[in-house]
Amino acid sequence: MNANIAAVLYLVSGILFILALRGLSHPTTSRQGNLFGMVGMGIAVLTTLALSPPSDVFGWVLVIAGIGIGGGIGAVVARRIAMTAMPQLVAAFHSLVGLAAVLVAAAALYAPAAFGIGTPGDIHGASLVEMVLGVAIGAITFTGSIIAFAKLNGNMSGKPIMLPFRHLINIGLAALLLILIVAFVLTGSIPLFWIITILSLVLGGLLIIPIGGADMPVVVSMLNSYSGWAAAGIGFTLGNTALIITGALVGSSGAILSYIMCKAMNRSFISVILGGFGGETAGGPAGVVETRPVKHGSAEDAAYIMKNAQKVIIVPGYGMAVAQAQHALREMGDLLKKEGVEVKYAIHPVAGRMPGHMNVLLAEAQVPYDEVFELEDINSEFAQADVAFVIGANDVTNPAAKTDPASPIFGMPILDVEKAKTVLFIKRGMGSGYAGVENELFFRDNTMMLFGDAKKVTEEVLKGL
Repeated sequence: MNANIAAVLYLVSGILFILALRGLSHPTTSRQGNLFGMVGMGIAVLTTLALSPPSDVFGWVLVIAGIGIGGGIGAVVARRIAMTAMPQLVAAFHSLVGLAAVLVAAAALYAPAAFGIGTPGDIHGASLVEMVLGVAIGAITFTGSIIAFAKLNGNMSGKPIMLPFRHLINIGLAALLLILIVAFVLTGSIPLFWIITILSLVLGGLLIIPIGGADMPVVVSMLNSYSGWAAAGIGFTLGNTALIITGALVGSSGAILSYIMCKAMNRSFISVILGGFGGETAGGPAGVVETRPVKHGSAEDAAYIMKNAQKVIIVPGYGMAVAQAQHALREMGDLLKKEGVEVKYAIHPVAGRMPGHMNVLLAEAQVPYDEVFELEDINSEFAQADVAFVIGANDVTNPAAKTDPASPIFGMPILDVEKAKTVLFIKRGMGSGYAGVENELFFRDNTMMLFGDAKKVTEEVLKGL
């Protein structure tokens, strides 16, 4: 294929990727956005194969086998994965992008002639910079994503694991890594390459291990950004315009999303990286029963209160996701609307385990988009609501974020559910949230606790209606 035609096709794929991001910014256009992304990637892959086709039959077999195996695994996973497991799936995907960056960089180091970046022992200086940055960021992304996956999947505790002298260790490793990167660029030493790779792998794990569960949405978007920059770095090594464009788009959008998430929690990006919520000042562990009295009621009580309400605001959280209660919740909302009750859904930017987690689950249950509102759009309405129906949203509804300077979540913007006339709170028990902080809302006079599995309790409320 002519290089000029390839450049035009890469540009077309880049435009389609931009349109994909634009489409994914709103639920109503997300399907179209996904379609643009798929078409753009298809064009990029076919253009790359036409521009640099395998030199023999064995090469084609490897390419076809790779596409077939990878595509097959992707199709099976996409069909079988539960919506509640989407955050850990995203983390797993990030790890694969990081690993791919490491492997491509290693291949370029050992066979530079095949990449057009020089000969063994005499690789172009600019290519050494691109290569080492790609491998460092890719390795950090790989192990960081694996730790994030383990935390999200329950293989590791969601609580922060505070390693002794972790800040000094991380700063020391980062400084050493920077020195070694400069040395590698000057020498092109293969042993230095692998030392950098190993140190980056270690640093990736050490960065994520201390971060608590409440900061996981930021971690997911941060790793998304890392994977993009790793891909862009390798795109320069490969001389692939489409990979550079894609990596830059993913890297920049992930960085912007991380900023938005941090702003939503009134946190700085650096403070998240240095330990996250639920650190040394966190409250007691989940499952600890508080001795202060609470008001608890039944599903029938909740049904009666909501049936006689004029306005109900539903606040979903990760508890809803775990119980897969979104469909029962939507049915409950539909019944309330038939009774003449105004129903709205309030979404906190960091509810769940990744950005947009609750929006995706509600969309899956076919909740109308015009009934779903973000924090800044809905918060002023809680004071006029008869009922705030909280289903598994703990940390993002905790008034301690506004009243207790000693709380680890102090300063985080929350949903003002406590201002509603009645708060109905579905929860399995009195344990603290994922940030390890006890929720003061439980003990308010206008709060009624509905203990039990979120889906079962919602279905019982549905029967009561």
